Amino acid sequence: MVPTRTPAEHRPSPSPVSAETDSTAAPQNGASVLPARQRGDHPTDAGVVEAQTSSRQDRELREIADLIPHHVAVAAPDGTRIYANRVMLDYYGLTPEVVQDAKTEELVRRFMHPDDLEPFLAAWERGFAGSVSWETEARFRRRDGVYRWFLVRGAPFFDDGGRIVRWYITGTDITDRKKTEEEIRQDEQELRTLVDGFPGMLLIADAEGVQQYCNKRTSDFLGKEPIDFRYRDIGDRALYVFEHIHPDDQLPLANAWLRAVRAVAPLDFHYRLRRFDGVYRWVSSRSEPLIDQHGTLVRWYILLVDVDDQKTAEDRVRQDERELRLLFEVVPQHMAMLDPDGRLLHANRTALDFWGFRTPQELQFAFDTDMAALFHPDDLPRLQGTARSALASGLPYEREVRVRRHDGQYRWYIVRYAPLRDEQGRVVRWYATGTDIDDRKRAEERAHEETLALREELVKASMFEEIIGTSPQLRAVLADVSRVAPTESTVLVTGETGTGKELVARAIHKRSNRSSRAFVTVNCAAIPPTLIASELFGHEKGAFTGALTRRLGRFELADGGTIFLDEIGDLPPDTQLALLRVLQEREFERLGSTRPIKVDVRVIAATNRDLKAAMESGAFRADLFYRLSVFPIEIPPLRERRTDIPLLVAYFADRYGSKAGKTIRHVDKRTLDLVESYRWPGNVRELQNVIERAVIVSETDTLVVDENWLSRETGTIQPPTVPLGDVLVAREREMIEAALAETRGKVSGSSGAAAKLGLPASTLESKIRTLGIRKARYKEA
Repeated sequence: MVPTRTPAEHRPSPSPVSAETDSTAAPQNGASVLPARQRGDHPTDAGVVEAQTSSRQDRELREIADLIPHHVAVAAPDGTRIYANRVMLDYYGLTPEVVQDAKTEELVRRFMHPDDLEPFLAAWERGFAGSVSWETEARFRRRDGVYRWFLVRGAPFFDDGGRIVRWYITGTDITDRKKTEEEIRQDEQELRTLVDGFPGMLLIADAEGVQQYCNKRTSDFLGKEPIDFRYRDIGDRALYVFEHIHPDDQLPLANAWLRAVRAVAPLDFHYRLRRFDGVYRWVSSRSEPLIDQHGTLVRWYILLVDVDDQKTAEDRVRQDERELRLLFEVVPQHMAMLDPDGRLLHANRTALDFWGFRTPQELQFAFDTDMAALFHPDDLPRLQGTARSALASGLPYEREVRVRRHDGQYRWYIVRYAPLRDEQGRVVRWYATGTDIDDRKRAEERAHEETLALREELVKASMFEEIIGTSPQLRAVLADVSRVAPTESTVLVTGETGTGKELVARAIHKRSNRSSRAFVTVNCAAIPPTLIASELFGHEKGAFTGALTRRLGRFELADGGTIFLDEIGDLPPDTQLALLRVLQEREFERLGSTRPIKVDVRVIAATNRDLKAAMESGAFRADLFYRLSVFPIEIPPLRERRTDIPLLVAYFADRYGSKAGKTIRHVDKRTLDLVESYRWPGNVRELQNVIERAVIVSETDTLVVDENWLSRETGTIQPPTVPLGDVLVAREREMIEAALAETRGKVSGSSGAAAKLGLPASTLESKIRTLGIRKARYKEA
């Protein structure tokens, strides 16, 4: 760092310590920075004398510096060659040698408080970079580890040429002063916070009532700047608040204030004060006089509290009380107020008129002496029991009862009781209401009777919802449904995908004795094998990783009703065994539990697989198959009941037309021929999707199906999964028979004929039936 040269006129006076010391001279004895003067290369006798004199002065000055009760140090312009007095060395526990060898910044970082380090170094660097005195404050660690505050001052010393040759640095312990200043600041801050944070406006006035002080809350409320009243005109001070008082309140307040001043007595007054936004708000004013020990009035303390919300709330409460009292009397409901023991205190006019009493006291007497005359005999015991229980527990309750009118007629009422509690939670009042529900109860009874009368016809009309058709094949299926539905037998529904197996299962449930209970469906193919057991039978908390709570299985949810197990052929072997137990013993265990759970569930299963072939391959248990197949129902594919296709087209067109807000009146002749000739590998579901698509794109009242939709989805109007193309039926028969012969009549499985031909097993079974092929002869062969 190169110090700036100080002009002669501003140059500080030379220090009495070695004013002509060479800035590059080495310190003597490891601590002194006050070397003897050097006149030249060949000192004379006079020079020796002068050097001796300078050395003696040097020692004297060091001894003086050691006696100074402050830290004293001397540093070269670059911060080296430090001298420290004895007080400073003792404070830090250092030796002169350590001080001589160390850089100033090193010592600073070693002993300074971390929070003060950066500000101090910045001040130090600015000071050394300049040429004038500087000062800063920081905490330094004493040798016993205690930090104390010091005021550090630095002053430059110049040679005759105006160059800085030394810096004289002092450190004065100001810990006690800092502590005192901090205490004063703390007290001032606390007082200021207390006054400004006081929950109200505070004014101080002299003995004559002239304002001397106001807190920040007051100035904020008035929208004025806080002022020092000591330097304001008396008129300004007197009007600082008064001019904001509502004109109607100024004279009454002035008179009351004069009386309080004359009597030197406290004053409580309510008046309206204009806020900074021009809105008048009610304030509560409390003026207290301060009297000294000689009985002389010194000043007034005036506290203003905004009570406008409270006044508004009180006015609203009074208004609400009047309205509630009027409402209590005229509301067309029975209303009463009771004491904590349930004794009637008051009843409204509606209740009195209903029972034929003139006063609440007459009604109370009737309650105490002959309550049976007020309620139906069949309902009174239940009402009294409920009331006693509620009064004991302090909980609200309600009960439907028949109440006897003054003319002897009984009418249904819903009676509700609610408690009113005090701040300690004790019941201090009970409020009771009675609402006439007689018309509703009678309507419910009529509706119940009508429901019973229409239930059988309703079931008949809705049991085959969306099962549309009149073909002999479908009528045979529906006849089976009607026969098996009233029984408890297990049903196995088979058929290709999309034929409506779930609709048949729902129809069986609707016509069974379980129709009012749950119908629960489970798609066994859609649930991972590791979770299917948990889905069916439930699990306990902690039964497996992720089982955070107990969960009920589908069988428990279906208790008393019907469970529909779709795609039963995809059930894992271990779950098949658990299902067999449910069918045999009507019980199961949740995962993670050993307690058996009894259930009453009817099982309807469905599959599009060949379960017999699965049995033969060991993929499906034979005992489970026979338990499920008590009453088998096979649903024919749509291509085997072509006469139902026009009916289904009309039904779906009307259904989706209504949803889309369209009216379909006709079906295009070419479309009808197309859908009747198509083989529908997706069966009714595929037909449904095609008709829905046709309705969406239709812009007229005529339904048209694009032939490309069928070809794009299936590749040909033949079944989509058959790789034979458009070959002749004879060739088709030949290939199927060859595959059956090779597999010895086995259709399903990885080694079955269906797999060899690239067909679904259900499709191949359908072709075998259509072509009249006998599988048995290939098994015999």
